[in-house]
Amino acid sequence: MDDILSNAKAWQSDFFDPAVKKEIQDLITNDPEELKDRFYKNMEFGTGGMRGVMGIGTNRINKYTLGKSTQGLSNYLKALYPDKNLKVVIAYDCRHNSDTLARTVANVFSANGIKVYLFSQLRTTPELSFAVRYLDCNAGIVLTASHNPPEYNGYKVYWSDGGQIVPPQDNEIIEEINRLNYEEINFNTNPGLIELIDSEVDEAFIQASVDNGSFGAKGKDNFKIVFTSLHGTSITVIPEVLKRAGYRNVTIIEEQAVPDGNFPTVKSPNPEEPEALTLALKKAEEIGADMVVGTDPDSDRLGIAVRNPDGKMELLNGNQTMLLMTKFLLDQRKKQGFTGNEFIATTIVSTPMMEEMAKNYGVECKTALTGFKWIAKMIKDYPEQYFIGGGEESFGYMVGDFVRDKDAVTATLLACEIGSEAKANGSSFYEQLIDCYVSYGFFKEKLISITKKGMSGAEEISKMMIDFKENPVKSIGGSKVIIVDDYNTSTSKNLENGEVKQIKIPKSNVLIYTAQDGTRMAARPSGTEPKIKFYFSINTKLDSPENFKKVEKELDSRIERILTELKLH
Repeated sequence: MDDILSNAKAWQSDFFDPAVKKEIQDLITNDPEELKDRFYKNMEFGTGGMRGVMGIGTNRINKYTLGKSTQGLSNYLKALYPDKNLKVVIAYDCRHNSDTLARTVANVFSANGIKVYLFSQLRTTPELSFAVRYLDCNAGIVLTASHNPPEYNGYKVYWSDGGQIVPPQDNEIIEEINRLNYEEINFNTNPGLIELIDSEVDEAFIQASVDNGSFGAKGKDNFKIVFTSLHGTSITVIPEVLKRAGYRNVTIIEEQAVPDGNFPTVKSPNPEEPEALTLALKKAEEIGADMVVGTDPDSDRLGIAVRNPDGKMELLNGNQTMLLMTKFLLDQRKKQGFTGNEFIATTIVSTPMMEEMAKNYGVECKTALTGFKWIAKMIKDYPEQYFIGGGEESFGYMVGDFVRDKDAVTATLLACEIGSEAKANGSSFYEQLIDCYVSYGFFKEKLISITKKGMSGAEEISKMMIDFKENPVKSIGGSKVIIVDDYNTSTSKNLENGEVKQIKIPKSNVLIYTAQDGTRMAARPSGTEPKIKFYFSINTKLDSPENFKKVEKELDSRIERILTELKLH
């Protein structure tokens, strides 16, 4: 507690605003528990940048914590490129204070002599990634907390390739930030170095999205789409992208079309949650729509609902949409003729079906840690190879490499192309998914998230991971565990013969158990939320589409038994 008090009192120097000093003194006097949560650690960079609750303190998002990060990044860039005219681009989403925090970040960069392109209004994360390379910038920043609750905000750093920072840059930048005292932040703005941007970059991004996501699908006039931006940024671009690609039958959920950081019509602006798409699904039933698309606040994730074999709208999971999008892109590439240097990408906690499908097409499937920064790194690390597309289970997808992060804008268009073409050919999005299960095996996934907030929650999550390592799971659903992959130690151990192999991707706090029957369970603390996540994948054969419902029911029962057995219900 002494360190916490010391950290808090450091914020009472004359460098900090009077209101900040008063708030801290009130916490010291009246609310030591809240003081502890705000000052027990510094904000950290996780899988999706730095994300947290807004407020005063070292463990909060505010002008000082973002100012310090920006000062550290400025110092790092200037040391790395001492003779360069440095440039950065900044975007922000619909969250409370995003615009003022973006201006603060711009001010600090400009105070350090760095040219800043600042979007004049809110824009999507994929457009920011695109803009980094389009404007030939050294780095980019987006102010967003993705789908977190309204009290959150965040800060994601992009490098010159348009992807988020990865090793060694991330650790070097963090070290530079940690070396700083708050009093070293330069807030003395140089207005002449800040340039507002909008329509020129918008136009280039929209055209690139249409070029990369449109494949001349048939039947667009008869394909009905319901779209919701869930109060976020995608309203600025997705309707226009769909229009230019030839989709006229698009119904927008007007109650959710106005950007609003309170997200008043949903419990969570997360398209992974069926509840978030309630209004859109209702509208789809009213008008007989073929597809519902909903995006998160910064428009990097998308949720898709389509009609299942019973004719009901069903929200697909990220694994399902990723699979079908990748298959469609592989088919398009196959028409041109494979050259042998293509690859697709997925992550260690996503469906193994991606690997099975890649084998079928004779294409390499690269597997990365969770987070699209690792997929972007693959593109950078293998410039001689052609990246077709890739995604992860958490409702993100990337079409080609013109955006180097998950991109709900182009992925929305791609989903509509698949659905429209399928319907015109007498099939459907869902039926094509079932065909994949027949071809590559019926894989079914389930995600369980357990929330543990605050300092005590972080300790609980840490203890749970230690327990899983020290007392490993012996069997899953009655099938003996035969392989344990520990990404923290970079080891893959075969429990049958004792063989230990090295895992050749960066270390991460992830454990994956694989059983004899192919059932898989992964445990991983979230890098962006106070959660521990458990990922399950089971599979069986599906001999024909007619047996889909029967086999799906059997797989659902198996998953329920596993969750009961592991006490994760």
